[in-house]
Amino acid sequence: MTSGVEGTSAEGTALVDLVGQRVVVTGGSGFIGGHVVAALCRLGAQVVSVDRRPAKDFRCHPDGAHDVKVVLGDLQDNAVVEEAVEPGTRAIAHMAAQTQVLRSIEDPEGTFANNVVVTDALLERARQVGATSFVLASTNAVVGAGASGTLHEGVPLTPLTPYGATKAAGEMVLSCYNAAYGVRGVALRFTNVYGPGMSEKDSIVPRLMRAAGDGGTFTVYGDGRQVRDYVNVADVVSAILLGLRRPGLSGPLVIGSGLSVSVLDLVQLVENALGYELKVEHVPAKPGEMPAVIVDNSAARRWGWAPSVSLEEGLAEVAKEWGTADGTGD
Repeated sequence: MTSGVEGTSAEGTALVDLVGQRVVVTGGSGFIGGHVVAALCRLGAQVVSVDRRPAKDFRCHPDGAHDVKVVLGDLQDNAVVEEAVEPGTRAIAHMAAQTQVLRSIEDPEGTFANNVVVTDALLERARQVGATSFVLASTNAVVGAGASGTLHEGVPLTPLTPYGATKAAGEMVLSCYNAAYGVRGVALRFTNVYGPGMSEKDSIVPRLMRAAGDGGTFTVYGDGRQVRDYVNVADVVSAILLGLRRPGLSGPLVIGSGLSVSVLDLVQLVENALGYELKVEHVPAKPGEMPAVIVDNSAARRWGWAPSVSLEEGLAEVAKEWGTADGTGD
């Protein structure tokens, strides 16, 4: 499988036009998936959203001419996979997954079913119907113990948790279908994704906003000096669209801002966006936590992607959405 590093570059290749093309988005009612559905609508694609949860308001145009087809069901059911991925499907953006690290440690078998078995079923269905591109939402947690320096696509896969291991396994299945069956696959290794619409998530930014909104205490695991890379959902969506549309691009691709900050620094940035201080307490570090996430996004840049939203701008937008800025959460 050609990786984003090994591939030549985006130079001289035109983006595939998705107007009128059927594109399936798994997890379309979720945080990232909902943004992907909206972006594909704007491109004029025929979008199919599949999720276990009821759909959002997916009217692409006021006249209803390009309304999204919604499939409600669990992708562990083959009938749901077949209903969502119909003959004529051009591409699949696979966002659905079990993404909580602690839950994966508690339920490794369920995480395997959600993250590996489902990915395999979707790829096989893609092969059957002749889909030509498949974008997998992956994570830099696939490298785990190899995260001692700057992360890039060539770092060995040594995951520390069932979550990281199942995402790594999904990447391997994707590689197989790319090489053996011509389903061009791109595994996008996201860092910490944040942005509007993440009220149901349990990652660090929404936890900070909840603490601000209810006047509670924000919990910091360990000393708070562990560094992470935070990438805005708008930039993640542009990477997903690139993966769907860029001929020749396949394999893993690191998607992050390229600027890592500590948890304590993030708290300070959120306080700046809010306009007031948060209550913070420290507890022991979580098992399986990577000590540092510092990424090299140069391969993605060579393929025509670049982050456009600064962390300060993105946090200000989130704070405004949550209605916690300027002290209103006190």
